[in-house]
Formats: sequence, structure tokens, C-alpha cells
Amino acid sequence: MFKLATRYSLAKLSPVETARLRLAPLGPGDAEAVRALTDDPAITGAIDFLPSPFTLQAARGLIGPAKVRTDCFLGARTHAGALVAIVGLHLRGDHAVELGYWVGGGARGQGYGAEAVTAAVGLLRQRFPHRFLVAECRPDNAASRGLLLKVGFRDTGDEGHRPGRTIFAYEPKAD
Repeated sequence: MFKLATRYSLAKLSPVETARLRLAPLGPGDAEAVRALTDDPAITGAIDFLPSPFTLQAARGLIGPAKVRTDCFLGARTHAGALVAIVGLHLRGDHAVELGYWVGGGARGQGYGAEAVTAAVGLLRQRFPHRFLVAECRPDNAASRGLLLKVGFRDTGDEGHRPGRTIFAYEPKAD
């Protein structure tokens, strides 16, 4: 019964290792690192559900266990332990998983975002092989748009659920 329950839940996701990162669900002990990474106008201004300033209380609310079945935030840490990015995973109905992310200021432009998103996509494809993977992006956000295209998403041209965003759908590369 537990396997069936977790099959349709984001609870109990296993950590993922990449060449430079370890992605794992964030927990209460990560709140200060999440606050420090996220309290950046470039991040809070781009993500509509993040308050500015991004406080420790907001960080605790973001990573709290209240919605872990349908929403989960993974911390992407270097092997030295520095939190460099956060990847959000959100079940959408019975057929889709939405992926979102942000990268800390000091880590931007170093490929950590693409590495973290690629690892999260692999995790989601394994856990939810029959669900569509989607992301939303503002058309004028060249960096985010480029990252999504680089890791295998395509711009559908459809309007997103959030104002001013378009939907990107993941298309696995043919083997």
C-alpha cells in the first residue's frame, strides 16, 4: 500500500547525484540556507509566489511538510555542501508534473541550473513515467528560456496559468 501511495505523491523522493551536485528534498534544517539563497530581488521578482523580502518564516513555509504529497522543493548543493539552486516539483492533476527552479546569484552562469533541472527531470521520469513534464516561463526571460530549451523542453506557445508566462513541455530525446 505504501508503494501505491508514494507512486502518486512527491513524498519520499530519493536524492540524486550528478557530477557536481546532490539534489535532495529540503527539510527544516535548510531554512536559513533557503532564505539566504532566495532573498534576492532577481529571484523574488521573477517568481510570483515568493515574497520580498524572503524571510526565514517564508523559507520555513516553503519547505514545510504541509503539501509534500503534491509539492516538493529540492535543494541542489555542491559536493562541498553549498546550496546553489532550488528545484520545485508540483503535481498537476493526474497527468502532469510542473517543474520550476531558481539559481542563487553567485552560482548563475556556471551550468548549475541546467545540471539540477536535468537531474530533476530524470528523477521525475523515473517516478512518474506516464506524466507530462511542464514548466512555465516568461518569454522575455532569456536565461530561463534557454535553460529549458537546452535540457529538452520546447515552447508550446500556450499561455501559462501564471500571468505573462508560456508553457514549455518536456520532450525526451530519442535514443
